[in-house]
Amino acid sequence: MRTSTRRSRRLAAIAAVAAMTAGLLAGCSKDSNDDSSNSDGGGKGKTTLTIGTFGVFGYKEAGLYDEYMKLHPDISIKENVTTRTDVYWPKTLTRLQAGSGTDDIQAIEIGNITEAVQTQADKFVDLGKDVDKSQWLGWKTAQATTKDGKTIGLGTDIGPMAICYRKDLFAKAGLETDRTKLAAQWKGDWSKYVAVGKDYMKKAPSGTKFVDSASSVYNAALGGESERYYDKDGNVIWDKSSGVKKSWNAAMAVATSNMSAKLKQFDPTWDQGFAKASFATVACPAWMIGYIEQKSGDSGKGKWDVAAAPTAANWGGSFIGVPVAGKHQKEAVALAKWLTAPEQQAKVFAKQASFPSTPSAYASLKPAADTTAYFSDAPITQIFADSAKTIPVQIFGIKDQPIGTAITDVGILQVEQKGKTPDQGWNAAKAEIKDVLGQ
Repeated sequence: MRTSTRRSRRLAAIAAVAAMTAGLLAGCSKDSNDDSSNSDGGGKGKTTLTIGTFGVFGYKEAGLYDEYMKLHPDISIKENVTTRTDVYWPKTLTRLQAGSGTDDIQAIEIGNITEAVQTQADKFVDLGKDVDKSQWLGWKTAQATTKDGKTIGLGTDIGPMAICYRKDLFAKAGLETDRTKLAAQWKGDWSKYVAVGKDYMKKAPSGTKFVDSASSVYNAALGGESERYYDKDGNVIWDKSSGVKKSWNAAMAVATSNMSAKLKQFDPTWDQGFAKASFATVACPAWMIGYIEQKSGDSGKGKWDVAAAPTAANWGGSFIGVPVAGKHQKEAVALAKWLTAPEQQAKVFAKQASFPSTPSAYASLKPAADTTAYFSDAPITQIFADSAKTIPVQIFGIKDQPIGTAITDVGILQVEQKGKTPDQGWNAAKAEIKDVLGQ
């Protein structure tokens, strides 16, 4: 996940999503004085392994914890979930740097993986020595590997992009509902997607908007751009990046119109927007499929559909690593390897459509029957696989996640919710980013 801020994950859900993150994704009850929740396999006299995640990773939901504990009766698994990556990651960093308080396994969102690799590598076990790295997409493993070859995380999901839409609302607005014909209308350019939104608003069903938020459009558009916040040498270029500017302009076209529900992703009001059918479309990386199904509830079954996004893009995706401060490194490594193996990634996909980072799983991927039915029998696997094949290689930097959060949660929200001009929103984001970068 993700983004998200899982997605986020990654944020962005970052998440996420971030953010969308993931997550980034699911609302959870409070644990201690943060927004975490626990699930524990229980059992006296057993080795308890803790897993720190953000949002819905799908391991519990797919029954993987129960399956592993059945295979290993001496192991008990406890999951600690934090809803948002922008809360989860700073907390995790503090514990890593202190050398105590970490979980046995820690999830890492894609927006944070470069920071983890470049500044926290010594705080993680080298997992590259224990696995066949060829199981994963090469670019995925490379993101979690240091210059001297240490792999600090194993890839979980990736976030190929689609557009999830309410075909019942499209029909009421007099628009095309066929997923293939609809995708053709906005193919190749997010401005075409915005144009469909303008048509939707002409006859929008009462109380509905075309899209959940301008930030959603920004994250989705940026996911299809090779140039983001950093260049290949690690220099910050966000304010000069062509990808950022194109994505910002698409978001501003939404933020300055009447087509946005003006919801902050992964906040409770966003969740309520799904349940109330407040918006007709949302940019949905694969990890968001399960989230939509969960938050829209029974009333959304058969009303949601999935179409290809304007451009192939990736939003979110995560890793899991084993901190050296953990009490049970050997057992944690074994669990991390098992959870991220192709067979287990396929099981998570079957439950909630989180798209695997292990190509050998692709041929056998089948979403759950209830998920397929929920999304109007859309060929989910094919849509996401087609996107994954042409996702551009992207460069991430140490502060990718907080830079992205500054743009979406400060800059875009200034325009979308407070009526500021695009220039004022940009300047607000710029000030926040300078603070993030210590400039």
